[in-house]
Amino acid sequence: MSLMKKSLLYVLLVLSALFMMFPIVYAVMISFMQGGEVLQGKLLPSSFSFENYQSAFQQVPLLHFLMNSLIVSVTVTAGQLIVSSLAAFAFVFIKFRGRNTLFFLFISTMMIPWEATMVPNYLIVQKLGWINQYSSLTIPFFALAFGTFLLRQQFKTIPYELFEASQVAGISRFRFFWKVVLPVSKTSIITLAIYSFLTTWNMYLWPLLVTNNEKVRTVQIGLKQMQSQEVSSEWGIVMAAAVIVVLPTLILLFAGQKHLQKGLTQGAIK
Repeated sequence: MSLMKKSLLYVLLVLSALFMMFPIVYAVMISFMQGGEVLQGKLLPSSFSFENYQSAFQQVPLLHFLMNSLIVSVTVTAGQLIVSSLAAFAFVFIKFRGRNTLFFLFISTMMIPWEATMVPNYLIVQKLGWINQYSSLTIPFFALAFGTFLLRQQFKTIPYELFEASQVAGISRFRFFWKVVLPVSKTSIITLAIYSFLTTWNMYLWPLLVTNNEKVRTVQIGLKQMQSQEVSSEWGIVMAAAVIVVLPTLILLFAGQKHLQKGLTQGAIK
């Protein structure tokens, strides 16, 4: 590639990056503005003050909502990793009648829209008395067909003869799973963990359905609550809260970008 073409490519990439990052940068700028400056359509604040960030924590129990989101996201991530990895191991290394049929039935659930299962799930949760409980926000999401499919594709790269040799040597299935399968599948597991955490952190509709007080409500509900309360005209405060909420996901996304890209690519080509 000539120097001219390479320079043009980099210019286009920089312009594209600026175009894509503009909403985030503008949101950060708004978080430092007063209400009048936002309504005037200014791009930059007259002064940089953390007053809006302090007000965001005072208007609603934002720290409590953040802790709830962290607890729910970490619990769902751990549950999905455990269930998906054990299910993928069974579909790859344990032979039983109807294994492939069961797997394809399991995978076919990915084609069912989540909204179609929302009402039955809500009725089950209500019958169990899990309304306003962490259990209603976490347990229904432990079984993830995508996670099982992703890890199964990775586990299939491990030679089955190695598993048979471990059985002859008297190594238990769980020890083989723990000592051999998981270490060589680290990239796919990290990918699934990042995907699960981000998906759960950004979840809005289900926490809104199964909670009706601030005890276990997540930060996405708190953000909507802040927008609809008396601070609705103070967009600087609302945007400061939005920046606080989105910050953990951005850090996790940038930190795990390589693992996420590599893991999803591996799952797609195997």
